[in-house]
Amino acid sequence: MTSASGGAGMVDWDLAVATATRLARPGPQVTRSEAAEVVSELRRHALEAEQHVRAYTRMASSSLLATEATPVLVVDRPGWVRANVAGFRTVVQPLVEKLQARRTDTPGAAVFGTIGEKATGVEIGAVLAFLSGKVLGQYETFAPAEYPGPLPSAPDSPEGIMDSPRVGLRPPSPGRLLLVAPNIVQVERELDVDPHDFRLWVCLHEETHRTQFTAVPWLRDHIQSEVQSFLAQTEVDPVALLERARGLLAGRGEGERERGSLLEVVQSPVQRETLNRLTAVMSLLEGHADVVMDGVGPVVVPSVGEIREKFQQRRAVGAGRLDLVIRRLLGMDAKLRQYQDGAVFVRGVVDRVGMDGFNRVWTSPNTLPTKEEIHNPAAWVARVTP
Repeated sequence: MTSASGGAGMVDWDLAVATATRLARPGPQVTRSEAAEVVSELRRHALEAEQHVRAYTRMASSSLLATEATPVLVVDRPGWVRANVAGFRTVVQPLVEKLQARRTDTPGAAVFGTIGEKATGVEIGAVLAFLSGKVLGQYETFAPAEYPGPLPSAPDSPEGIMDSPRVGLRPPSPGRLLLVAPNIVQVERELDVDPHDFRLWVCLHEETHRTQFTAVPWLRDHIQSEVQSFLAQTEVDPVALLERARGLLAGRGEGERERGSLLEVVQSPVQRETLNRLTAVMSLLEGHADVVMDGVGPVVVPSVGEIREKFQQRRAVGAGRLDLVIRRLLGMDAKLRQYQDGAVFVRGVVDRVGMDGFNRVWTSPNTLPTKEEIHNPAAWVARVTP
């Protein structure tokens, strides 16, 4: 069953891309030559960071092909949007199939479904427009088997003077690394830090994610399996969702109600267990990247102390009140906690058993920390390390 939105069945992805591109704020003003230099330097730093990260973590790629199959792309904001939409379409396929099956059996559902797809497309586009100005870099775990097309070209800003990936099929790979040049330039100016040091510092963090997935062959499939399991368990009957919400609210005390979230309301018990596992592994990955970034930084980034201090202040304070509200709605506060909790776990384990002992975490899904162990490194050490 193919919809007008390219077979998505739930979201008009073309409309999402168009909305995000229209609403995304322009990047910082630079000359064409300055933009070209930013792109060139980010590519050099990405290559340099790869060597530093592998030496510090003692993690080697499973094969040369795995590394070569995970490209590093310097993108603009519209390019970041298109890359993420391509990944979203890959990840949400189990939920799409459920909705399509339900639509087939429901009279008039096709008409209302088309309206819903467009409304959802606009909503997702607005969210992507906001995020496209915030993300410095991203390891795109669920990159599809086809690139999202060449990036645009513009003469006067980092927008467009970016890598244009080859369009068409490519071999299956763990993902690809995206560096969002306009955002990196904007933040380094806002923080008033050395731009060369800041760009390498960012690359160290993002390259750690690339190393994680190229050195641990099973990691991508494990995370994708967990995400798709979570989506496959999603209840698509609005009546059932409403009954579950009523039941949860009726069974809670006032204090519990205040701590609850919309996401918790729509989850089944199986989904909550899956989300706990996903939260733990994402905390591990983000915390590990932060620890590596700070561990390598003093050796190769002269002003790393100033950068870290100013960046932490920026994380804590955020921007305006509206910006903070949007961050909470999108779960970005939870993302910051993942950095903090994961970093405490990694440092706690390394302090006890060293880097080689910590690297046992990559042995199999069974050696990943649980959500409870993220807050108790000693418990993970006792379970996994002899």
